[in-house]
Amino acid sequence: MSDTRVPVAQLLDEGRARLAGGESPRADAEILLGHLLGRSRTWLLTWPEARVEDDIQGAYRQLIERRHAGEPVAHLVGHRAFWGFELHVTPAVLIPRPDTEILVERALEFLPAGPCRVADLGTGSGAVALALAQARPDIDVLATDISADALTVARGNAVRLGLAGRVRFVQGAWCAALGEALFQLIVSNPPYIPAGDPHLAQGDLRFEPPGALVSGEDGLQDIRALIACVPAHLHPEGRFLFEHGYDQGEKARELLEDAGYLDVQTFDDLGGRARVSGGCRPR
Repeated sequence: MSDTRVPVAQLLDEGRARLAGGESPRADAEILLGHLLGRSRTWLLTWPEARVEDDIQGAYRQLIERRHAGEPVAHLVGHRAFWGFELHVTPAVLIPRPDTEILVERALEFLPAGPCRVADLGTGSGAVALALAQARPDIDVLATDISADALTVARGNAVRLGLAGRVRFVQGAWCAALGEALFQLIVSNPPYIPAGDPHLAQGDLRFEPPGALVSGEDGLQDIRALIACVPAHLHPEGRFLFEHGYDQGEKARELLEDAGYLDVQTFDDLGGRARVSGGCRPR
């Protein structure tokens, strides 16, 4: 009986060729095959001659076709790396992006020493809330989302990461979920894409929940709502930080200043683009 197994290198070449023209054909092919084999990308490149069984070949080609059709890699493998851990993701939540780690970094810089309370509004997969809880075991984190399906994903991630007892999850829209509580820091990665933006019909965005992406005609509808409601839930020296689009930094600062926030700042992402803005509670 002939051996129908094929080398790793052959499958990777096949996958890259099929995905040519995409954003990252090489990485996508390696991630998908590594997922099916339970191996790292490094292992695949170290053992290119390793032979792959027929059933894995078939499953791999199916995933390649789905990726070729546009499905996000994170949905195909069921997870995405963020802040040094793996988060389970589904079409119910926004896929975590590296740029959002800037929000976590700045939040950690502004957190006071010692125990304090933090709220993450619109938590989605739980990425920001769980990163903060992992980095600061002494803080109390409340994570909210209007979507019950998103909270199911976030709670599952908390359990998998051993942080279930460190983050509380509450369903509700923006500040309505906070009750009468006050926080030293409130963070959010809200929707900030304008409704008519052509990028919504391209790439991974086509497969992500519109409610986590689109915010009115100018992309600032939810940011305005947050800026208005957050002060009532901040301690006197509390701070609000939020992610926004690369071209929204100036407008974000203007909205914060008009609302009376103090020490208003914008911070760049790793590409040098405005990504996070915020300020201290108005007097």
